[in-house]
Amino acid sequence: MGRAAAWDMCRQPDVGEVTIADVDGKRAKEAAEFARCDCVRHVELNVKKRDRMLAAMKEADAVLGAVSYTVNLELSELAIEAGVHFNDMGGNNTVVAEQLKLDERAKAAGISIIPDTGLAPGMVCPLAMHGVRKMDEAESVRIRVGGLPQKPRPPLNYMLVFSVEGLINEYVEPCVAIQDGRIVENVEPLVDVEEIEFPPPFGKLEAFNTSGGTSTLPHTLLGLVRELDYKTIRYPGHADKMRTILELGLMDGTPVDAGGLMVPPRSVLESVIANNLPKGHDDVVLVRVTVEGKKDGKKARAVYEMIDYRDERTGLTAMMRGTALPASIICMMMARGETAPGATPQELAIDGDRFIEEILARGMPLEVRLEMG
Repeated sequence: MGRAAAWDMCRQPDVGEVTIADVDGKRAKEAAEFARCDCVRHVELNVKKRDRMLAAMKEADAVLGAVSYTVNLELSELAIEAGVHFNDMGGNNTVVAEQLKLDERAKAAGISIIPDTGLAPGMVCPLAMHGVRKMDEAESVRIRVGGLPQKPRPPLNYMLVFSVEGLINEYVEPCVAIQDGRIVENVEPLVDVEEIEFPPPFGKLEAFNTSGGTSTLPHTLLGLVRELDYKTIRYPGHADKMRTILELGLMDGTPVDAGGLMVPPRSVLESVIANNLPKGHDDVVLVRVTVEGKKDGKKARAVYEMIDYRDERTGLTAMMRGTALPASIICMMMARGETAPGATPQELAIDGDRFIEEILARGMPLEVRLEMG
């Protein structure tokens, strides 16, 4: 995802230099080569080497974190000290809440901190907010997102399109929603399976509760809508299989005795999945954000829909495009001075129309429509 963001940044006409930093110098070099642009340089850099990290951040106008969510708070604090804008690809609601507590410090430093950017959480949040603002009175927000193989293969009809750690988190952590006008923070994952249909060749798929996709939206939209939920899209039958694995305890991080060795079942599961599932290559990303309400005294529905495939010309997978390009767009917005200082949820930090304009400019097939009646 980081190399895809760098690929996009260095193709913007007002960018002078893009630095790709990684704890593994070889990987940083490979990412720079992937970008195929003279303005890209690479460095070996460890987040834990604070002085070097601070010095590197001071050289930039804006920094995008495409690393583990476990260091995003630390990077946010360094960004404040360096006086540089910062956004990240998120992945953990608790970390995001701590980042947002840095609001006053970020304002004092004159910089923007925007966590949890990407796809979901990420792009879907500004789109949902855009839809709510189109209504005179919004009632519900339904977010459905999936990264899938174009050609599903058993047993799970799934392929790894992002980190296995993040995938399991979505399946085990409680989901946050708005139900009947109230925030509910313990919605069960892998349940409430519904049928959802997309144009051929996909047809009827399934969508079910997973965690993380709503990010800060429930708190932002509390009082503005009565219903908000997020579900992940998969080929039919996937949720039932993963629910079985969950109920067997194989997603549990607590070590168990395995022949004298104390082993966390989740670690074994992650290794097995990583070793046996196909990796993201010929993938597709499906997005449908639906906002229902009233406009001009009539029932209305704002729909944001996207079916995006791997780009053979650039080598960017659909998930790389869907995750990295929105994060890159927000990073560029910060660098251009289009965001106000502070630590702010993305749906409040950026202009929705400008965001959609940038999404479309990158060739992402986002369809936006307002349906009346």
